[in-house]
Amino acid sequence: MNTVPISNLPAFDAAAFAAHTLSSASNLATVLDHTLLKPEATRTQVLRLCAEAAEHHFGCVMVNPAWVSVAVQALSGTSVPVGVVVGFPLGATLSSSKRDETVRVLKLGAHDVDMVLNIGLLKSGQKEDFEAVRQDIRGVVELAHASGAIVKVILETCLLTFEEKLRAADIALSAGADFLKTSTGFSTGGATMDDITLLRGIAGNNAGVKASGGIRSLADARAMLEAGASRIGASASVRILAELGGQAPLPSTPNTY
Repeated sequence: MNTVPISNLPAFDAAAFAAHTLSSASNLATVLDHTLLKPEATRTQVLRLCAEAAEHHFGCVMVNPAWVSVAVQALSGTSVPVGVVVGFPLGATLSSSKRDETVRVLKLGAHDVDMVLNIGLLKSGQKEDFEAVRQDIRGVVELAHASGAIVKVILETCLLTFEEKLRAADIALSAGADFLKTSTGFSTGGATMDDITLLRGIAGNNAGVKASGGIRSLADARAMLEAGASRIGASASVRILAELGGQAPLPSTPNTY
């Protein structure tokens, strides 16, 4: 499987997209996935996340599967969709388990499905392993698209070599991914500008690129947008909007995504 030459892909104008997105809080909010994935998250915290998302009209809320129905109910009547992670955070579950999880969260009302690809299979480096990774993604994509949902494929770039990043992105796109996503936020590193630039170069204008992991400030968000991100996953979304509005930065909170 060969990566499509960057020169053959339609261009994505990152500078123009970033300028437009950062021109107002409402524009920026639409590209922020307001996220709470820590294992100790409580019902109260999930409900607060949803209330903040409804107030600021974030692109979506991202929760673990156990909280999908709670989030869907809390956001009923708003324009904010619910996102959920699948095969999270390792990506090493059975493909059948990922498909079953996808079916169940879609029935509960999820719209964004952020799935972790099988990292170990990708790194194994055999042709049949690459095809297994593609089928793993394709199974989730087909189910999601049949329900009008979208899929963001988490590559966990911090664990990949340059060549593996190219391979992973190529496989995800060939399997129908709507977004290439950098990180779970639970591994050894998060989003970097270099990785966003690389993924945008591969995706061109054919898919979105989501930066996630360690994005805690407006400066972080700006850097990712200018590098080519079209979606940002962050637990600090409210803080980032406050900074854009000229308010004093809110106290930092631990970021796990």
